[in-house]
Amino acid sequence: MSVPKKVLEEALALPPSGKAELVDYLLASLDSPDREIDQLWMDEIKGRIDAYERGEVRALKIGEVLQKYK
Repeated sequence: MSVPKKVLEEALALPPSGKAELVDYLLASLDSPDREIDQLWMDEIKGRIDAYERGEVRALKIGEVLQKYK
């Protein structure tokens, strides 16, 4: 039996609280900071704010957005 399959079988045998704890650990291990991605998002945010302040884009009320997709 492969290691991942054995780990999965053991995980499935855990009580619900143990499964939840395991999931928390696994998800946390995937959520590592990436400075390059963080910088790209900061650049995107600044660009959007600048475009808004220059009047190139406008903000919409939530009702307008929801109405468009009904």
